[in-house]
Parts: sequence; C-alpha cells; structure tokens
Amino acid sequence: MQNDSQTLSVLANRSEGYRTAARAFRKTLAAAVTLLAASACNAPAMPSSGDAANTASLSRYARPPRRPADTTSILKLLTTDVAIGSTVDTGNGDKGPRGLSIANGSPHGKLTKGQLVVCNFEDATGKAGAGTTIEALNPAPSSSPSRFIQDSRIKGCDGAGIHPKDGTVYAAGLTSGMIAVISKKGGVQKVYRGKALDDPFWDIVADPQQTFSPLYVYVGTTSGGIVSISVGFYGNGRAIEVAKGFAVSQGSQGELAPSGLQYDPAIDTLYIVDGKSNTVVAFSNASYLLDKDEIVVQPGGTTFKCKHPKTTCGSLVYSGSPLDAPMASALLPNGNLIVANTQGTANMLVELTPQGQVLDTKVVDQSATQGVFGLVAAGKSDATTVLFYADTNSNAIHELEQ
Repeated sequence: MQNDSQTLSVLANRSEGYRTAARAFRKTLAAAVTLLAASACNAPAMPSSGDAANTASLSRYARPPRRPADTTSILKLLTTDVAIGSTVDTGNGDKGPRGLSIANGSPHGKLTKGQLVVCNFEDATGKAGAGTTIEALNPAPSSSPSRFIQDSRIKGCDGAGIHPKDGTVYAAGLTSGMIAVISKKGGVQKVYRGKALDDPFWDIVADPQQTFSPLYVYVGTTSGGIVSISVGFYGNGRAIEVAKGFAVSQGSQGELAPSGLQYDPAIDTLYIVDGKSNTVVAFSNASYLLDKDEIVVQPGGTTFKCKHPKTTCGSLVYSGSPLDAPMASALLPNGNLIVANTQGTANMLVELTPQGQVLDTKVVDQSATQGVFGLVAAGKSDATTVLFYADTNSNAIHELEQ
C-alpha cells in the first residue's frame, strides 16, 4: 500500500509538473516569437534553412499551422442517402439520437471498429433529457442497435466522445450533470462533475499527438463555457473552464449552447458551433489552453478577448446565413466542416472551409421539425468520404455516400 501511495504521489506531481512546464514553455515561446519578429525587421539577409526551420517551429504557436485550402465540395458528391438503422433501445425504448461517434475497435471491448456510437437523449415517452442509454450500430443498411450502456449517470446523454486509442467513451449527461468515463466493456469507471461542467451539452475527445501531451476532453456547457479536462498519464484530471461568454438560449425551439465540438489534430485546433449567434469559431493551439477563462467570447460571438493572444486565441470561421441555429457538426478528412441547422430550413447541412467559404448546402430531412443532432464523417480522402447523421424525427442513423 505504501508503494502504491508513493507511486500515485509521483504521478500526481508529474501531472501538475507537466502543466506548469507547459505554461512556462508557452510564455517562453511567445517571448521568442516577439524577439524573432523584431530581429527579422533588422535582418540584413534571409536566414539559413536551419534558422528558418527554427523560426517556423517557434512561430507556429503565434501563427497556428493551417491546412491547405480544399474547396472540393464533399456534400455535392454525397448524392445517395442510405438508412442504416433505428437507434431506439430495444430494452427500455429510449430514443432521440444525439451525438455520433465512430468506434476505433480496441480489442476485448463491446465496440467493434467502425461501429457507430450514439446517445439516446429521450426516454420511451419522448421526454427530453431523460434518456440513459448509448447504442452501437454497424455501419451497414438494416442494422439493429446494440446497447453499449444504460446508466443514470449519463441521463440526458448528448455526447459520446471516444478515446482514439483505447476505446474509452466519455459520455456527457446534460441532466445528470456529469461526464461519465465508460470502459470499452461498457462499465462506468469514474465521473467528472462540478461547477465548471454545469450541465455538459456536448463533448469531444482530442489527442494532440504531441510527445508528453495528455489527452483532452473538451466540453461545451449550458452556461456558455468550454471546459477542458486533461486525462491520461500526463493529465491532472481537473475540469477547467478555459473559455466563457458563448451565448445560450432556452426556448420553444430547444436549447442552444456551444456545441458541435470538433478537434483537428493536424493543426491543434478546436472548432465550436455557436447556434445562438449563428457562428462557427476556432480556438488555435487548443492543447495549450491551460488556464481558467483564457478566451472570453465577446457579445455577438464574432470577436474574442484572449489572455495569451500570442499563443491561444479564438477566431471567427463563419457568421450568418445560411447558418440558422446550427448545433451538430462533423470534421471531414480534408479539414473542412459540415454543420446542421435546427431552425429556418431545419435539417439543412452547410459545408464550410476553415477559411470561411461556403461550399454547399443540402437538406437531408424535409420535416419542418429539427431532427439532425448528430454528425460524423469517415474516410481518408475526398473520394472516400462518407457522412453519417442521426435524425430524431425518424430515430435512425442515415449515411450519405457517393
């Protein structure tokens, strides 16, 4: 027992040490970038290739890396709509699919690679926020749902982010007010809760793919915040509200709060859908969001006040029509985004580049009632991309394919 306690103490100190070192590293990088910029103004000649590489390495924290623009419209290519299957739980009748993820197929678990994982937000009577189940479906027509978990700690389940390596599921329960950590075998291992989480509305698991970096769970809340939880060997496991100020509403058309979270590891960027302000925004260097209230969204949702503007800050991707109370989103393999409206022309999908260009729109459900609350894309290139969407009007998952 003493050895175990000593080990836990070492791990805790190492986790906190990582975050302290990361904060110091960020400040050093910001100072270095400022110095490099000043030196460049007086430089008599172009730097050598080695100097240029060092400058680029440092500068990426001041000027986030960008993907090359890809203006190929994937949505235009997705002309066939295929019904995958019902999400209604066969045991208790839960329905109302929200949040949609794809299992990575970790061995010895209940989920197999490529399966679609979806929350049920409603109970059998249709009561919103009363669902307590997560289903898995094979990505093929006429699939039947298989219950992954039923638990009151995920009540009002509206997000099921999946660890990209070990298959752990991080489920957001709007009604329970918890983030439940679910093993790949379908059992709750632990929960995150507290004031910072304040009714989790959406979540995403992000792997920065950097040496010694923890995994992050980013959570949107109905208080208009973005919470970061660092987990894994180098994470400290605390929920920190790293951004605040997103507009929220509770009305006849349903709840709107920061949602549709997507993380692009290629450029360490977190995307957030702001359905109240009709915007999509990006947080650069997301894995360096370490402090409370680093980013404050200003009224209107298009500008940001940043505590560390040279390293982490928000930027506007797109604002206004054709966005109309968007909520769900998907990150395409080429780095573009698809978001789903819930008002106006409800169930319209809008395809955007990270540079803010609208590439296409498509209505996938002709009902005037909002229904698309879950999106996820699969594929490795433009030619192989498919898009899955969860529709609460039919309580089913569909696939858009080429």
